[in-house]
Amino acid sequence: MPGMGTDIYGFIECRWNRWLDEDDRRWHGAIDLAHLYNGRCYAAFGSLFGVRDTASFRPLADHRGLPSDVSREAQADSDAPGASWITWAELVAADWEEVANEVDECVHEYRRNPDGTWEMHGRNSGLARFAELSGVDDPHDLYRAGRTYAEGTEWPDGDRLFRIGRLRRKDAVPDSEWGSVWSVMRTLADLHGDEGVRLVVWFDG
Repeated sequence: MPGMGTDIYGFIECRWNRWLDEDDRRWHGAIDLAHLYNGRCYAAFGSLFGVRDTASFRPLADHRGLPSDVSREAQADSDAPGASWITWAELVAADWEEVANEVDECVHEYRRNPDGTWEMHGRNSGLARFAELSGVDDPHDLYRAGRTYAEGTEWPDGDRLFRIGRLRRKDAVPDSEWGSVWSVMRTLADLHGDEGVRLVVWFDG
């Protein structure tokens, strides 16, 4: 259906890194992703799994399909489209400072820290104020200012700043949305090892 959105589903899985018998080799579904993440950020989907990529990153785990040894908890959705998986070891090794290949079509809002440095606050956030500063009043152009203005164009506004630019991978997959997922995986990795924890996902729409 045209205009239909894409949602993500999945499980964090783990298995023991010390195998006592055959059953210990099996992956177990530790927690449903829905308990930790309920967003629909296409920049994140693209950066991580190559799905609905709007930021032109090299995906970390592009359409791998479900693992052949996927946990029983995830097997019911084995025919779901866009399936992939990524281990905690791969996430730890990723370059989160990597910059996107293309300018983001969303305007970025920055806030000034107490030490004077700027920190990204959001994409297409504070749009009412951005419209006042830029003079853009067409909603289509407002949400896609990166297509109209050159990279590096800025609109200062006291202790905040609006800017056209490229995302870093860590901005495409912000801790404000994904921090709970990473926290659970990190905790499980302390017990099972970095290769003994993975995120298995699939998409709808």
